[in-house]
Amino acid sequence: MSARFDIHETPLAGLVVVERKPLGDERGYLERLFCEEELATLIGGGRVVQVNRTWTAGRGTVRGLHYQRPPHAEIKFVSCLRGEVFDVAVDLRAGSPTFLRWHSEVLSAAGHRTLVIPAGFAHGFQALSDDCEMLYLHTAAYEPAAEAGLHVQDPRLAIAWPLPVEGLSPRDAAHPPIDADFAGVFADASGSRPQAGPYEVAS
Repeated sequence: MSARFDIHETPLAGLVVVERKPLGDERGYLERLFCEEELATLIGGGRVVQVNRTWTAGRGTVRGLHYQRPPHAEIKFVSCLRGEVFDVAVDLRAGSPTFLRWHSEVLSAAGHRTLVIPAGFAHGFQALSDDCEMLYLHTAAYEPAAEAGLHVQDPRLAIAWPLPVEGLSPRDAAHPPIDADFAGVFADASGSRPQAGPYEVAS
């Protein structure tokens, strides 16, 4: 527990929500989005090497479901800075008891929550409002040769998108269904299996 963050588990081991605790007064507030020291247990000795921002114009637009294969698998810290999104992570870790299960969180500017997505997960979101801005912190740089994805409407996942799916990019629309032989990916290059983190969880 810290003065700036509370950490909450989800039903998928390793996937957690960081609740940010802004400090404010009548003028507004200061909010810490990330702290390497306070959140060190969530990045497992890694470090943030890339920061990306997306802007999505229209409500209903879906982006995803993206991941990078080892050895470029990454941890992502995903926050919504404007608007509201239905954010989804899918467990692709080989040997995981929750393999191919998904979990969602509604992230918003007003909610002050960050979804921390472990290596070995796919990620995507649907904009629940117009004019959505997202911020991503990554522990691995983007590597085109390692890029992979799942179709957002794959029946094997059966993700319950809250709005009709709109605005898929040609790349995302072309992701094939999950093959019957798909065995998943390792959480990292060493092939580690999912474990709960050694962090202190808010009650």
